[in-house]
Amino acid sequence: MVRAIVGANWGDEGKGKITDMFASKADIVIRFQGGANAGHTIINDYGKFALHLLPSGVCHENIVNIIGNGVALDISKFAKELKSVTDAGVPQPKILVSERAQIMMPYHVMLDTYEEERLADRQFGSTKSGIAPFYSDKYAKIGFQVCELFDDEHLMERLKNVCEVKNLLLEHIYHKPPIDVDELYKTMLEYRDIIAPYVCDTGKFIRNAIKEGKEILLEGQLGSLKDPDFGIYPMVTSSSTLAGFGTIGAGIPPYEIKEIITVTKAYSSAVGAGEFVSEIFGEEAEQMRIHGGDAGEYGATTHRPRRMGWFDCVATRYGCEVQGATQVVLTALDCLSYLDEIKVCVGYEIDGEITKDFPVTSKLAKAKPVLKSFPGFKCDIRGIRNYNELPKEVRDYVEFIEKELGVPIKMVSNGPRREEIIER
Repeated sequence: MVRAIVGANWGDEGKGKITDMFASKADIVIRFQGGANAGHTIINDYGKFALHLLPSGVCHENIVNIIGNGVALDISKFAKELKSVTDAGVPQPKILVSERAQIMMPYHVMLDTYEEERLADRQFGSTKSGIAPFYSDKYAKIGFQVCELFDDEHLMERLKNVCEVKNLLLEHIYHKPPIDVDELYKTMLEYRDIIAPYVCDTGKFIRNAIKEGKEILLEGQLGSLKDPDFGIYPMVTSSSTLAGFGTIGAGIPPYEIKEIITVTKAYSSAVGAGEFVSEIFGEEAEQMRIHGGDAGEYGATTHRPRRMGWFDCVATRYGCEVQGATQVVLTALDCLSYLDEIKVCVGYEIDGEITKDFPVTSKLAKAKPVLKSFPGFKCDIRGIRNYNELPKEVRDYVEFIEKELGVPIKMVSNGPRREEIIER
């Protein structure tokens, strides 16, 4: 069976823990999009890990972890991340990298950084990981697939052609030094040495695994509202964050995805710019940030303080719909235990009218949250394993959200560790 785990919101929903939990029952875990621009935090017996490129199954010895063709593969970061995991005592993971995956080039990161500098106060809030230039090049057909590392003459010829264009950009738009093609070629050969042991035809491997009845888990990065088609465009990422893209980014027939587990948090948080209707500010936001799990609410990749807000039923229902959610996991419920009153956004007021439909970005910019209040539960709910043992205030909150979403909440997370979860 093929399952997908994806985010319902802006990312930061706690997918790492949920993926790690489901991974323990899987044979194969596949990253199918995105790059090192966002991380998944997992906590297990080996320690705490913020994974960026590596699939969340790397701490399980028997799992095959695949970096699919849809991923923006930053090879130097891949090597550092793998070393950090094994240095922590994790046995050498089984990793396969698609020969069709495209390579994050050094100039992608440079161009990403230079463009944010040029935009100044009009920035997109990029993580400066090279993602937008990478995907621009991929679809402009001037990117480099992993397989091209193994043909020296072909590689050098393509590097020369691409660098002609990049150097014009660097010189005339950004006023920066040009790329030295020979130095870039040497870097590519270093990349080849690093990645060679892992490269294979992952599409064929996955097709055979499906025929053999293997349990396969697709791991998504970020969430619905960061999707370039259905998210808060243009303040989105550059690859599709939807489960449906897993069929392309991993190479799986669409009809094989049987379950789509969509993760959302018991409150809202986001890193980066973009519309965020239920956002809160000042001390109220800082308190929510401080109480947001063991490490607080700071980006796993950027370490930037996350923007905070109340749970948004409008955005999350929409996020579940575009993902095609078959079930929902609600995370970080324990983080709300400090509140006397918990608010939920149940609608948007736009130009004097109230809607429960998630609008396009231009209308979203005008939206004001319609809030409903719930009594807080004011107690520590960590350690509880039976849903019916949760305080009535907690159950009322969960069941209200479930009704608003129209998708069953099958699991509730009440702590950061993998075992701190309640099945309903």
